Amino acid sequence: MCHICQSFLFVIVCCIVLQGVYWIKTVAMDQDMVNMFAIAAGTLAIPLLLFMASFMLWPSSLIKVYYWYWRRTLGLQVRYADCGGYRFCYSYRGKPGLRPSVLMLHDFSAHKDTWLPMVKYLPKHLHLLCVDMPGHEGTTRTNTDDYSIQGQVKRIRQFVEAIRLNRKPFHLVGTSMGGTVAGVYAAHHPSDLCGLTLVCPAGLKNQITSQFDSKMHEVEHSQYTLNIPLIPSTPEEMEEMLKLCSHVRFRVPQQILQGLVDVRVPHNDFYHEVFMEIMSEKSKYALHEHIQQITTPLQVIWGKQDQVVDVSGAAVLTEALPGCRVDLLENCGHSVVMERPRQTAKLILDFIISQQSTESTSTKKKS
Repeated sequence: MCHICQSFLFVIVCCIVLQGVYWIKTVAMDQDMVNMFAIAAGTLAIPLLLFMASFMLWPSSLIKVYYWYWRRTLGLQVRYADCGGYRFCYSYRGKPGLRPSVLMLHDFSAHKDTWLPMVKYLPKHLHLLCVDMPGHEGTTRTNTDDYSIQGQVKRIRQFVEAIRLNRKPFHLVGTSMGGTVAGVYAAHHPSDLCGLTLVCPAGLKNQITSQFDSKMHEVEHSQYTLNIPLIPSTPEEMEEMLKLCSHVRFRVPQQILQGLVDVRVPHNDFYHEVFMEIMSEKSKYALHEHIQQITTPLQVIWGKQDQVVDVSGAAVLTEALPGCRVDLLENCGHSVVMERPRQTAKLILDFIISQQSTESTSTKKKS
């Protein structure tokens, strides 16, 4: 915990003790009052001490509890979908209604809770689904699965059919690697979708090399003796990754950095496997190779200061699909959902509503 937090909690505990001493003196050691004070002080102090101990000793556990609490607060429920021996884990809120359902695909080495900051600003009646991508978090991981972009598209279609999400066209959102998967999904299954939002999608032949691209050239030149910037194994590497992914500088306490690393390290071999798959010749430019096949109404959201996937990718999409809507966010990096959750939620909702209005107008003209 940061020194400020520790000092603050220490002051609170001291105040409780001093207040108790004062009460004891003023009531002339009345036994009932002493007992009352002891119960009150214990009730307040024990949770604080437990919180401090958890923060200092088991930060990774505290992070998991934090996500659990946030999901409950936002009204999200976790469910599993089983199909052919493969299990998908996802969270959802709301039921299918007048607005289309929204399925969200997270980025590389993340999980369904990536979307929580943005979900907070979406209407509670909107039917939302956040799925753990193949092999990530609660979704099945196997040594034989295909984690290429095409392989992940097939798995996501399997999930969609398992929960019968495509009974009505739904809106698909993807960020970074999830954006690549979402774009290729739209190219293969246009009838499933009524709209598509790509947030800083990977898989394009961008006009400008990003800082991440430059770092990867160094890693490749070292024959992977240097660590991949997106797979940290120490708090220091985690801090560097956060700086790379976010233009907004968050001050993250050392314990939280350690907790984030502790959560990720057991999965780093898997992340390395997936990374090599999506960076292979088969997958690296998968979105670029499928652009012309995308017919679904498209929205592109990108942080202007993205250091992982350069914002010039937005121009690539606009040139190939002139009718797409592009929203470039000022003072924002690659982690758009974390840096600009309210704005991103509003942009997506506005796009969904505008597409429904356009479709409704078109239907009236035909009739």
